[in-house]
Amino acid sequence: MRRRTPRPTRTRKLTSTVLAAAAALGLGIALAAPVPQPARAEPPAAAATDYCRGQCSDILPPGATGNATLADILANRVLGTHPEHSTDQLGPYGNLASGYPTLTDDKLNGFFNDSSFGVPADQVASVTNPRDDVTITRDKKTGVPHIQGTTREGTEFGAGYAAAQDRLWLMDLFRHVGRGELTPFAGGAPANQGLEQDFFRQAPYTEEDYQAQIDYILSHGGERGRQALADAQAYVDGINAYAKKSKDGRYFPGEYVLTGHIDAITNAGEIQPFKLTDLIALASVVGALFGNGGGGEVEGALSLLAAQQKYGLAEGTKVWESFRERNDPEAVLTVRDGSFPYAGKPAAPKGTALPDSGSVTPEQLVHDREGGAATKARTQVKAPKSALEPLRGIYDDGVLPRDLFSRKKGMSNALVVSGKYTRSGHPVAVFGPQTGYFAPQLLMLQEIQGPGISARGASFAGVGMYIQLGRGQDYAWSATTSAQDITDTYAVELCSPDGSAPSKDSTYYRYRGDCVPMDKLERRNAWKPTLADSTAAGSYRMQVYRTKYGLVTHRATVGGKPVAYTMLRSTYRHEADSIIGFQMLNDPGYVTDAKSFQSAAQHINYTFNWFYADSRQTGYYNSGLNPVRAADVDSSLPVKAETAYEWRDFDPKDNTSAATPPAEHPQSIDQDYYISWNNKLAKDYSAAGFGNGSVHRGNLLDDRVRALVREGGVTRSALTRAMAEAAVTDLRGEDVLPELLKVVRSGPIDDPQLATAVTQLDSWQSAGSQRHETSAGSHTYGHADAVRVMDAWWPLLVEAEFKSGLGDGLYDALRANLSVDESPSAGHGPTGSHAGSSFQYGWWSYVDKDLRTVLGEDVKGPLARPYCGGGQLTACRDALLTSLKAAVGKTAAQVYPGDDNCSAGDQWCADAIIQRPVGGLTHDKISWQNRPTFQQVVEFPAHR
Repeated sequence: MRRRTPRPTRTRKLTSTVLAAAAALGLGIALAAPVPQPARAEPPAAAATDYCRGQCSDILPPGATGNATLADILANRVLGTHPEHSTDQLGPYGNLASGYPTLTDDKLNGFFNDSSFGVPADQVASVTNPRDDVTITRDKKTGVPHIQGTTREGTEFGAGYAAAQDRLWLMDLFRHVGRGELTPFAGGAPANQGLEQDFFRQAPYTEEDYQAQIDYILSHGGERGRQALADAQAYVDGINAYAKKSKDGRYFPGEYVLTGHIDAITNAGEIQPFKLTDLIALASVVGALFGNGGGGEVEGALSLLAAQQKYGLAEGTKVWESFRERNDPEAVLTVRDGSFPYAGKPAAPKGTALPDSGSVTPEQLVHDREGGAATKARTQVKAPKSALEPLRGIYDDGVLPRDLFSRKKGMSNALVVSGKYTRSGHPVAVFGPQTGYFAPQLLMLQEIQGPGISARGASFAGVGMYIQLGRGQDYAWSATTSAQDITDTYAVELCSPDGSAPSKDSTYYRYRGDCVPMDKLERRNAWKPTLADSTAAGSYRMQVYRTKYGLVTHRATVGGKPVAYTMLRSTYRHEADSIIGFQMLNDPGYVTDAKSFQSAAQHINYTFNWFYADSRQTGYYNSGLNPVRAADVDSSLPVKAETAYEWRDFDPKDNTSAATPPAEHPQSIDQDYYISWNNKLAKDYSAAGFGNGSVHRGNLLDDRVRALVREGGVTRSALTRAMAEAAVTDLRGEDVLPELLKVVRSGPIDDPQLATAVTQLDSWQSAGSQRHETSAGSHTYGHADAVRVMDAWWPLLVEAEFKSGLGDGLYDALRANLSVDESPSAGHGPTGSHAGSSFQYGWWSYVDKDLRTVLGEDVKGPLARPYCGGGQLTACRDALLTSLKAAVGKTAAQVYPGDDNCSAGDQWCADAIIQRPVGGLTHDKISWQNRPTFQQVVEFPAHR
């Protein structure tokens, strides 16, 4: 595996430096052509009044510039240089991990950018006019595009042009991911194969499906829908204008050369023009990554069966429900007043379709593997220039993480305090999405000002017609993933068209009494080796069967009859509908207060928690296309595919059904404070997955913000400090270790080695259970031994506590529902290892509830039975000490085994955040911190 160690950062402007470097490396002058620098000019007149008055800030590492020419990439890999503004936000972002304790309001913009509207005259770096009715002004400090149009069409054209300037390669990648065609575009690396397979399994669309989404918006979206598609077309036109100009001028992204799309010498080749349907493909990727919720009913059914086999039907069901924690009374809530019942457990479930034991088999996706799809063979192609040899194989590990779509992901956090409890009397918010760390980033910063649009913030690259998370003239908003259950599994009865007995492999099924054929959706992909990806030439065919009840995921028998389990998601074939809600959020004529903000969010069908702050109000609304289920259906388990158990008013033609009305979604205005870190939304609003109980990373925010509110006088810096402290805190150490220490100290500890470890853990816990450097840049943790012991001990103690009581089968089945650990050094999260986001998924609540039960403490919503030591404190203590002894015996190299970026035993490096190279540039590591990727700090002192 090719080692990818980022080089030291050396930022420079695109001037003679890179030309000289390229010439020295043997590249011709055409290949080294710098991006043209527009003439400097005064910025246009301000398009909108900015009511934040210098009190709004944001940050998005590593930097605004996300395109790099071939010469830029080569210089980065050989000399360690970076194109201007490609890495300048990484340092301030990373420095907050050590700088937050002394943070004050006047120091905020040392760690964030001033996100005021416009660009002061003395800060203008460049002005571009891609057409007469739009201007793109970039500032000196960050290079963020400020787009101002005099017409609506020109404004959106400029947004597309600026997006292509900053993210053309990334947008191209993701439109091919959305179409299930990543390998033909970027190479056949195993990671690329796996990624496109995971996505095609979730959203196997045809060109007709993409067009159908456009047609649906036109026919159902009214005037706003028509305007949205006109905006999208102008945006596409802007993308294509820049793509053509950069191709003709030979300053296009260098990755096109490295992946064989454009000839390095002759410039022959093409950047395929974008189409409106490409934006639908991009929107489907965003929806699958961040706006989905539910699913996993087959896996849940398997663990339920394992529990029933272990304990019997009644007791096994009770045990399973206690681990399911769908409505745990001890869970931290975002909305603390009121009840919002949804997806709860019926008293007498109907239509449940549990599989027969041992009958479940996953549906085969990949067929007909050939060449590099069947072997690990590599083929080296000749480099067009010997100077390009340093770039050979940069995508041998893929352009994106293999499991980008298959991993469970918890993303984003929010802290919002009502003006009643702030020093100024105005609300304060610190919030943003946790979308992983990529280079270039999946999001891009921009300001858009034009008729009916006035906003600054972040948008997903390729669908940035509007700001998706950011601020308007006198209000700001953000979102966290809520992931409520909008996906169900149906057991579709299989049949044979000739009336004979069907097999599990039948491609015919019963729909409302008729035996009908499944639709077969196929994609045949082939690739050739390139300089960037040496995977040998190969091909394969992906195949998904689609029924009127969704996509086939598994085969099984239920009561001896063969069935296909299908996945039905309410947003399937409707990912693009949310464009109308985002349009409203950008419209200053629509959003004027918290109520109108909630109304806009109602038009977004992704499963998000939306937060709002202006100078007077705070607000919250949970969006999502929540289907109205048939009475007494348990959505946590597979359901029979019969009319009686369908979603209300279900119409498979466009995959539509009745949705729960807005009043039934969790919502609130002017609560004393709001926190969210993908925790439980509200009372009776059932969690879609396992493990949302007494200990959740949301507690790290809730405890700190509650204390600030109790004291009063909250400031922007105080709220940022609360976020930043939570971001370097180990959830296990803060909220579970106290119970662990109580148990192990319930008797004398005679073993000196164990006594030392317990003292170290206690000292670490008393100091705050944090994982941060002794001083900035030391690359050494305070309480390093305690952190190492905790990392080694957790998986061992969970097994010691639960495995003997649950038995191997049930223990493994429950681990399939919820991973045991998600520490910073684990290979988890949106980008695999070095991903930042931590402690979302784990057995924290199970350990906490079980130990408190064994200790005789009050537990609301306990597990169905005690497990540690069979409920006996002495036996529990012995089990924990035995596992601690094993943990203490592990060396640092065993706990942190090393990878392509870190030496074995390097604790700091194992945790460190690395910007995953999606393009050709690499970046320095930064210290671990568990915080949003894009983040805003806002406090509006005035309102329109």
